[in-house]
Amino acid sequence: MASTVPNQDVFMFDRAAETMPRGDLAALQLHRLKATVERAYAKVPHVRRKLDAAGVKPKQIKTLADIARLPFSTKADLRDNFPFGLFAVPREDVLRVHASSGTTGKPTVVGYTRADLDLWSDLMARSLACMGARPGDIFHNAYGYGLFTGGLGFHYGAERLRLTTVPVSGGATERQVALMRDFGARILGATPSYALNIAEVAAGMGVDLRKLSLRYGCFGAEPWSEAMRSELEAKFGIKAQDTYGLSEIIGPGVASECHQAQHGLHIWEDHFFCEVIDPDTAKVLPLGEAGELVLTTLSKEALPMLRYRTRDLVVRVPASGCTCGRTFDLYEGGIRGRVDDMKLVRGTNVYPRAVESIVREFKEVDEFRIHLYTADGRQDEIEVLVEIPDRQGANPDRIVADLAKALSQAHEGLRFGCRRVENGSLPRFELKAKRLQDDRIVIGTAGERRVTA
Repeated sequence: MASTVPNQDVFMFDRAAETMPRGDLAALQLHRLKATVERAYAKVPHVRRKLDAAGVKPKQIKTLADIARLPFSTKADLRDNFPFGLFAVPREDVLRVHASSGTTGKPTVVGYTRADLDLWSDLMARSLACMGARPGDIFHNAYGYGLFTGGLGFHYGAERLRLTTVPVSGGATERQVALMRDFGARILGATPSYALNIAEVAAGMGVDLRKLSLRYGCFGAEPWSEAMRSELEAKFGIKAQDTYGLSEIIGPGVASECHQAQHGLHIWEDHFFCEVIDPDTAKVLPLGEAGELVLTTLSKEALPMLRYRTRDLVVRVPASGCTCGRTFDLYEGGIRGRVDDMKLVRGTNVYPRAVESIVREFKEVDEFRIHLYTADGRQDEIEVLVEIPDRQGANPDRIVADLAKALSQAHEGLRFGCRRVENGSLPRFELKAKRLQDDRIVIGTAGERRVTA
């Protein structure tokens, strides 16, 4: 597929792979898919049992379309085989493990061989270059280090790209601002929520981030909206780039937005086979239709994943004509939300990301939280709590009223409450933001129970 810009005019970490003709890509995918299925069947008892139960043998995978024969994988597979039951290599060959927080049950554990870590570094270097980084740039890494894959994933990718890497992690936000100013960072990596926290603290310090050396931001690990992108770009004076990954597949480094077009996330299809399915029927959908993203790893050693249901909603489109010249397909508009994010409130579907998009249009709001609760012991209510700093010319009461009206109009039949709270009273986040609190009381045959999300 041709690009509107000659490839030699665009910096890429791995030009041969990123501009691969689609026919060559399909042949490579099929070769790697066959090897992955054979290896997982031979080395992972759980996978062998699932394929046997589905009546599938590795030799039946003869075309890319045959991937539909394979059963899906889910997070439950990882939890049921905690901690190392899905590894396809001896535990002694695993050089690193990462894990989820386990706040909703057993944590999910993922492992990496030496080859996996090298692959991850290459894909992260590819992603950073796609988002505007160049060898020699100073990269301020404010992603959290530890069991969370973000910090170390970005760290080793940045070093692979030969960036000067500042491993600051999260927290100590005033120091973060000082380091970006003093070191002359050109690239910022952080969750978008924490980046807004940095901007808020910088404003309190009297530091104008737009006058620093920053040019690009690499933001991911949580859903964020176009309104949030605009806010980040305005406060930092940067291009805010989207990036995507999940620990079950590799961590960050599954897909990234190019800074030339900012139109969607290029999928690194030479290492991850992508399908989009109807989340209710599991039917594979054609290009251009919104559905749940399903990923199969094509080159992972320690933890091969077959048809993993991510629960993320995407629209996949061809990359033909993208100004960056890459031939990998796109998730147009990034991740659209999650299958399980939707909340039903008095018969109306409420999507937290859609609420955030409306809140972000009100520039006077610094922070917010969506609160679901049960009033009078029976009726569900939804209220948005907002922080509105006192600024010259601002009318907080009018802002609160206008926001409540905009939210209610966007959700026909549902009345939103909106309440101003004390500045600084709402939580700030260094990792993934959790802006929805569900305190509703569920009435059932076993009596009342309170749910918190």
